[in-house]
Amino acid sequence: MNETPSEVAERPSAWKLQDAKARFSELVRLAGEAGPQHVTVNGKEKAVVLSADDYRRLCGEPMGDALVRLLAEADLDDIEFEHLRTRGPVRDIEL
Repeated sequence: MNETPSEVAERPSAWKLQDAKARFSELVRLAGEAGPQHVTVNGKEKAVVLSADDYRRLCGEPMGDALVRLLAEADLDDIEFEHLRTRGPVRDIEL
C-alpha cells in the first residue's frame, strides 16, 4: 500500500526524524508498549523501530528451536520410518 506523505504523518506511530532523535527514549518505550514506530524523512517512511520481541518473532528462532518444538508437540506415534542400513568401509584403529 502506497501512502501519501500526509497519511504517513497522520499515523499515530509516525515520527519525524528530528522528533525521533530528540525523544529517542520515548520512541523506544513506545515500540515496546504500543508496537512498531515509523520514522519519516521529508514525509516518507524511512525506518521502523521495533521491540526486541517483535524483531525476534519476525526473524524466527535461531538453531531450529521452532522446528524442534513443532516435532516434539506433533502426534507422530503412527508414523513408521524405514531405516536402511548402509555398509561403508571400516578401518582399523589403534586403541
